[in-house]
Amino acid sequence: MSYQVLARKWRPKRFTELAGQEHVVRALTNALERGRLHHAYLLTGTRGVGKTTIARILAKSLNCVNGVTATPCGVCAACTEIDSGRFVDLLELDAASNTGIDNMREILDNARYAPTVGRYKVYLIDEVHMLSKQAFNSMLKTLEEPPEHVKFILATTDPQKIPVTVLSRCLQFSLKALPAGVIDARLAEILGAEKIAFDKDALALIARSAQGSMRDALSVLDQAIAYGAGEVRTETVRTMLGAVDIEHTYRIADALIAGDGPALLAEARAMTERVISLSSAIDELASLFHRIAVAQTVPSGVDSLPDAERIAAYASALSPEIVQLSYQICVQGRTDLALAPDEPTGFAMTLLRLLAFAPAAYPGSKQEREP
Repeated sequence: MSYQVLARKWRPKRFTELAGQEHVVRALTNALERGRLHHAYLLTGTRGVGKTTIARILAKSLNCVNGVTATPCGVCAACTEIDSGRFVDLLELDAASNTGIDNMREILDNARYAPTVGRYKVYLIDEVHMLSKQAFNSMLKTLEEPPEHVKFILATTDPQKIPVTVLSRCLQFSLKALPAGVIDARLAEILGAEKIAFDKDALALIARSAQGSMRDALSVLDQAIAYGAGEVRTETVRTMLGAVDIEHTYRIADALIAGDGPALLAEARAMTERVISLSSAIDELASLFHRIAVAQTVPSGVDSLPDAERIAAYASALSPEIVQLSYQICVQGRTDLALAPDEPTGFAMTLLRLLAFAPAAYPGSKQEREP
């Protein structure tokens, strides 16, 4: 049997398996249990957070042989065919490639006919914001008063582009970007089931790189397994992602506090030679200043961090004003990186700007030593 990528193999098949979208699961579960079903749903959210997955589970809930239920059996013909993408009464359409009014008219004409084998005919229209204005207008009447056997599930990453007339006809659910902790726990669960050795720190790196998308995290995990010859190890993942070892960030902070410009440039060169992502390096530095700011204003907020002692030392060494300024310089430097002659130059200039814009900030700086 051919290999199936983790994102497909471990796609949730029940509402109880969904991670991080409890508000949506609760609303849909209650609606299904009480028979209060809307005729059109709009699922919004960034990529890889569960829009299509929720739509398919909802389609199973509506067409399961056990009746309309929040807990589809998963083994009947309808459930298994929906899982495999072969259910004739679940029509999945990509609005990006079916944007015109003719495509929409064909869909709406077919909606009049009763389901072939299921209880409901479910239309899942992905990236619905890509439809033309004429296509949206053509579906208004059907969205408002669809046949009783039809349910529409619209999904989009950009709800602002959907006309208000369409939004008002749909029950809208906004899916959240998943916290890194939720992604981390799910990856550990999957690797445990797959019997693949891993380091917890490696999963934390992957979870952070996914930026709230479970699908992205699973794709990176697939890559890490291949790159690490069947294991997921921290150094391997850091190399693969070009991620920054936190020690680099600490050395930069130490050099700034010492006012040591040569050490800053040496660290920048070392990171460039190790092919570390310099944009990620600035992100890590901004994150460090954020943690320092938290320690200065809400000391208990960093107690649970693994580097709490070091953060406390930095918080004592730097004034709150300088920490705020340094954070802003890092954020601006991240933006300027794309405009620099090259990334190493942009990164080095950000470090030098941190030193130059805070003449009296760092205890060992040249400016402070001068009268």
